[in-house]
Amino acid sequence: MPKFNLLRRDVAPFLLSLMALGAAAILADAALHFLKLVWIGRYLGIPGVLLIAGSFGYSLRKRQLIKVGKPVPLLRLHERMAWAGSLLVLVHAGIHFNAILAWLAVGAMLVNITSGLTGKYLLQRARKHLDAERAALKGRPVAEVEDTLYWDTLTVEVIKRWRVVHIPITLAFTVLALAHILGVFLFWGWR
Repeated sequence: MPKFNLLRRDVAPFLLSLMALGAAAILADAALHFLKLVWIGRYLGIPGVLLIAGSFGYSLRKRQLIKVGKPVPLLRLHERMAWAGSLLVLVHAGIHFNAILAWLAVGAMLVNITSGLTGKYLLQRARKHLDAERAALKGRPVAEVEDTLYWDTLTVEVIKRWRVVHIPITLAFTVLALAHILGVFLFWGWR
């Protein structure tokens, strides 16, 4: 059995999905610039934040704060809304470096996306893969199984810690995004 099988089969798709979000944001921002519609990007943060906020329905249902909806469809909706909202926020941020608070919020959002994708892509796949590998090695000496699955087991243990990052970063992103929004309202130039 080849070493690093889990990394190749499961970590690579995760990284590709993360890069796809970045590429989509860059292409959308470039299209706005090419079409001389950069001003639209200024307002994409609003629907982006609304989509991200709406995606919290899954978290509320999971913690039984609401009783509406089934967890699995809500999880899929959470993933789609958070992805679309993040795309809009990234296009909103563009490549304009004019506000440190906004960039801190974007940075927290990117870490949050990464940790969320870790939970989605890696943990579930990694567990299934490791269980399948253990089943395939059933009946072999314990030392041989442990040696064969060492890197895969280590990878799964690291991935299991994704919520340790996801929940505090979600809170940090929320606080930074709210501070950015408040700052926009305070300094907008409402004349």
